Amino acid sequence: MDKAGIAKTYKLGDRSTSDIIVRLRNSEGRPEWFYCHSSVLTKKSKFFADRLSSPDCSNCIEIHCTDFEYDHHVKLLRLLYLSADSLLDSWDSVRSVLDVLQLAVALHCEEITQSCVQYLEAVPWEDKEEEEILKVVSGLGPLAMPILARIQPVDIIATKNVFLSAIRFATSTTGPCPPFTDELKTSAQEQVEYMLVEDEDMPLVTANDEVKSEVKMGLAKMFSIFEKELCSMLSEYHLSAEAGEKKVLQSLGDLEWMCNILSKMDLMKDFVSSWVEISTNVLGVVQDTKLDSIMWGVKVKLIEVTGKVLDAVGYGNVILPAAGRVHLLKIWLPYIRKMKPLLDLKGNEEMGFPYKMDDDLCQSIEGAIISLVLALPSNDQADILADWMQTEQMTYPDLTEAFEVWCYRTKSAKRRVVVGLDGVGNPTVSL
Repeated sequence: MDKAGIAKTYKLGDRSTSDIIVRLRNSEGRPEWFYCHSSVLTKKSKFFADRLSSPDCSNCIEIHCTDFEYDHHVKLLRLLYLSADSLLDSWDSVRSVLDVLQLAVALHCEEITQSCVQYLEAVPWEDKEEEEILKVVSGLGPLAMPILARIQPVDIIATKNVFLSAIRFATSTTGPCPPFTDELKTSAQEQVEYMLVEDEDMPLVTANDEVKSEVKMGLAKMFSIFEKELCSMLSEYHLSAEAGEKKVLQSLGDLEWMCNILSKMDLMKDFVSSWVEISTNVLGVVQDTKLDSIMWGVKVKLIEVTGKVLDAVGYGNVILPAAGRVHLLKIWLPYIRKMKPLLDLKGNEEMGFPYKMDDDLCQSIEGAIISLVLALPSNDQADILADWMQTEQMTYPDLTEAFEVWCYRTKSAKRRVVVGLDGVGNPTVSL
């Protein structure tokens, strides 16, 4: 008789047809006697087949189990009477399947074990369930391969291809399915950043030339869109200032995100160079008198992005020639110095004014500027410090520390270093 025939002919607990009793021994007072059929147990479980084939086997098989395992044993006995198709339909959760699977493996119930694996391979898992699944299936050998295939490491080519696709979507300016495009783009940016979290797998996506090339193309595209949106804001500000500002803020947000990933890929110099290149035009737009009373969000976001550039250059993560560093400071220092009191004033005048430079941002920018100033040639330092002391806004950024260091170095310079020229015009240094 086939398995389907067994399932239809016999029923667990039918005393009239039962020829074997399974007794579950536990410490609780639950029913422990189960009237079963040897033909079913033998076909469905190697454990029972071995016990029933033993010469000293009686018509009662005793199984010891803990109170916690009792329900799992009862469920397993019931499952032995189901066909393979019915088994798969009987599962209701990962937790219950794992409980039965461990017992099915112990009792060598191949059909039930395969059904458990098939279910686990097909359904979603919670994060907390994954580790337990791996623990339970670790001893199944080839039988566990469908489950393990879901979590095995992806090869380098597949990883690179997914990352390239994510970069393209994260740096896209239009999408195929509005209004969900922004959400999908944000998700792509978050996942790209996550994949770049420093660990042993990071070189798979950061060291590849094709990936770096794609990122640089995305960066160039973002800068182009930002400049275009910003110029449009100036020319059409009277038509739709709010909509224009939203687009510019979105572009700045994309550039800020790009800063985060470029710093992890040793490509921040590309961003700094582009930012320095467009800075004069950018400030020419945002400081136009037409935009004096609007675009506060853009003005603050510009400072935030510039803060990342100042930080990269000021602390030596990006190396620029002295002329480039001086240019960067002379462009952005006056703007930051001007905007800080204006933002503070707006915040005091308007309840709930959302745009401001928080303390962390202020401290970060001030520290980067001081570090940047101190790394300049002495004469360039003197120009910047003289300009700082002549302005009314000396409180931020406070360059007192840089001024004190410059004074000390200037006064002690002749004692420490004497610079001259030898007979053929080459510099000589005497200590």
